[in-house]
Amino acid sequence: MAHGLHHRHQYLPFESADKNKADTASAASLTSQNHLNVLDKAQRHHSATHNFSAKYVPLDTISTNFTTTESYSLDEIVYRSRSGGLLDVQHDMEALKQFDGQYWKSLFDSRVGNITWPYGSGVWSKKEWVLPEINSDDIVSAFEGNSNLFWAERFGQQVLGMHDLWVKHCGISHTGSFKDLGMTVLVSQVNRLRKMNRPLVGVGCASTGDTSASLSAYCAAANIPSIVFLPANKISMAQLVQPIANGAFVVSIDTNFDGCMKLIREVTAELPIYLPHSLNSLRLEGQKTAAIEILQQFDWQVPDWVIVPGGNLGNIYAFYKGFKMCQELGCVDRVPRLVCAQAANANPLYLHYKSGWSEFQPVKATSTFASAIQIGDPVSIDRAVFALKNANGIVEEATEEELMDAMALADSNGMFVCPHTGVALSALIKIRNSGIIGPTYRTVVVSTAHGLKFTQSKIDYHSKKIEDMTCQFANPPVQVKPDFGAVMDVLSKCLKKA
Repeated sequence: MAHGLHHRHQYLPFESADKNKADTASAASLTSQNHLNVLDKAQRHHSATHNFSAKYVPLDTISTNFTTTESYSLDEIVYRSRSGGLLDVQHDMEALKQFDGQYWKSLFDSRVGNITWPYGSGVWSKKEWVLPEINSDDIVSAFEGNSNLFWAERFGQQVLGMHDLWVKHCGISHTGSFKDLGMTVLVSQVNRLRKMNRPLVGVGCASTGDTSASLSAYCAAANIPSIVFLPANKISMAQLVQPIANGAFVVSIDTNFDGCMKLIREVTAELPIYLPHSLNSLRLEGQKTAAIEILQQFDWQVPDWVIVPGGNLGNIYAFYKGFKMCQELGCVDRVPRLVCAQAANANPLYLHYKSGWSEFQPVKATSTFASAIQIGDPVSIDRAVFALKNANGIVEEATEEELMDAMALADSNGMFVCPHTGVALSALIKIRNSGIIGPTYRTVVVSTAHGLKFTQSKIDYHSKKIEDMTCQFANPPVQVKPDFGAVMDVLSKCLKKA
């Protein structure tokens, strides 16, 4: 699929049969000129009017269509509404609607692969829909996004009988997780606020790994101090080494993520340290661009299902918001159905869903190989429920054995995914087996982190060292004597199985 090429061709001025026979060089020249015209038109419009804007509003005004005058500038340091509820970034949709869907599609497609700052980033190529008022000089970016959409052909056909299964590898990013998509937005805004002499000495987070890696990297790039609270002995060494290497001040605390989160909230209430969690809706503005990327990569055709692992639950809302903006601004005609996949050891959203969305009850999350979603009291529960209800979504869970088997099975089919992706794949297997997802439905599984961050769990699985787990897809190395005959014997047995 040519990335966005089809839509740019719609703008070429070929109006007659003779013109349609123009040679390849002329067509290429016209395409290039059109590419420049789209960018120039956007730049002239933005420079002339400066009318794209965004603000914080209470989330419940969006979810209930309740009218309120409460709103905040994005330059204010505020995390919750006056009632204590969540905030959401609301864009001036009327200003954005001055341009039709074809315009936005062509503009975003024209920026793919562009080295012009900051549009080479998959996030900042949608700057008008993300943080429209920030100066490009304040942006802190590693050209994140633009991640691979992998056709999981063999896994789909052999495991699920599906021919249109895709994996969005958001973990192929600067620090190895999707968190980079949101962190570039948040740290860029902090960079802007510090230049405005706002009283911010740094940024601090609680993390089970990926958030701290992303935060520390982007803060290091901007020379902004970062502070990280980590639950002691509960994250992989690969996740621990990243914030240390990036120069963060790392505090190891003998508690779980929820305990670290409670402490960092108390600290940031007393000290001028910015809080970057998904409580902070700025990050979700960056994360929603992964949904827009999926549409771009499918030439703006909407998939039937998108499956997202869920822990603190900001990401499922971010995907919904990205798809919904595309629908509202005329880029697509619908929103895909969404699935939020949880580990059974940390499944408060799943239990809430199975209860028919009755009163939400947090749970005490227990240890899971999907450590980044080991969260029993998710901050973004209200966002997730809103997204799932409006996307005709469902929630599924995966046990430890199910998620590890799914991860191993995916790896053996050419992928190398994280345990969280194993949760999403396990959820897909269950939903596919139930008949809800049919064999021809175009389905996207969101992979949130790089498999290299979780090598120990993979080693333990393939060594069959995990207690009370069969590890049915384990592939341990075969010990052989340094003898030609012995080597030939084991190779013969291996080849007979092929």
